[in-house]
Amino acid sequence: MSGEGWRPHRRAFGAGAALAMLNASEALARSVPTAPADWSSVWPPKEVIWLWPGDPPGWQGGVTPVLPAEWPPNYLRSIAAPTLNVFRPARPNGQALLVCPGGAYVAVSAANEGVDVAKAFNAVGVTVFVLAYRLPGEGWRDRADTPLQDVQRAMRIIRGRAETFRIRPDRIGVLGFSAGGHLAATLAVDHAQPVYASVDDLDRVDARPDFAGLIYPVIAMDGADAHPRSRDQLLGPAPSTDLVKSRSPMQRVTVSTPRCFIAHAVDDQTVPVDNSLRMLAALRAAGVGCEGHLFEKGGHAFGLGRSGESNALWPQLFVRWLGST
Repeated sequence: MSGEGWRPHRRAFGAGAALAMLNASEALARSVPTAPADWSSVWPPKEVIWLWPGDPPGWQGGVTPVLPAEWPPNYLRSIAAPTLNVFRPARPNGQALLVCPGGAYVAVSAANEGVDVAKAFNAVGVTVFVLAYRLPGEGWRDRADTPLQDVQRAMRIIRGRAETFRIRPDRIGVLGFSAGGHLAATLAVDHAQPVYASVDDLDRVDARPDFAGLIYPVIAMDGADAHPRSRDQLLGPAPSTDLVKSRSPMQRVTVSTPRCFIAHAVDDQTVPVDNSLRMLAALRAAGVGCEGHLFEKGGHAFGLGRSGESNALWPQLFVRWLGST
């Protein structure tokens, strides 16, 4: 669809929008807790779209992994029916983000890497779709393909219904955090890989994102840089060398990979910063447009950024980067 039947409030992001984005992100970092006292008041949103018209591909029964006791209740699991959770801005500017929260492929961290992010980007006119994707260890056949099936399908739904959502079909990006950053990177490099049988006409729509934002992403699936929990959940306990390579995004970059924005904290002790450095090197080698920001402090899972620290600038930098083309 062309999306020409309406006129966006802003055609592109400018310095004023970037400043508004920064103010919104800082306000959210101060006011929105990681685990809201009443999670049901913010999740799910009013508008929820089921990804699949019937059963998702590959269900064969299984057992939900047990989450660590310290993980908050807003970590979603037992996702038998994945969804797109729509957060619409008051004045849409035509831009859209498909957001993939992290959670080590054991859960989906829908608060600080989902709802909070949606509110911040809504503040500058971006329509946000938070993806509650299936978790590979919850009983799905072809577990290494399961999250990619969902994110491809999600992108096709968003682009195929662009006019309905009041967005431009050529301004739809993916934004992922941690394991969700791995999923976003996987979509960027393998958007055209056939991983499920077509279920309707929407599956003819191009799943390639127009850009990708990777925030403290899991990239490596082997070696010292790998995040063991994410790797084991996605690939299983003893993956083959070929399987590891097939889900290592830095080894899958081609000229068809969209431009990428990457942000990471150097002191991240969970997902080493070398994950981002390796992805940047691969993008540069392939001649793909890319921008990287390394922050001295921030650790892991800083979401929109920690108040008062330089990592809280990444949303503003991201908005400025989007407006640079």
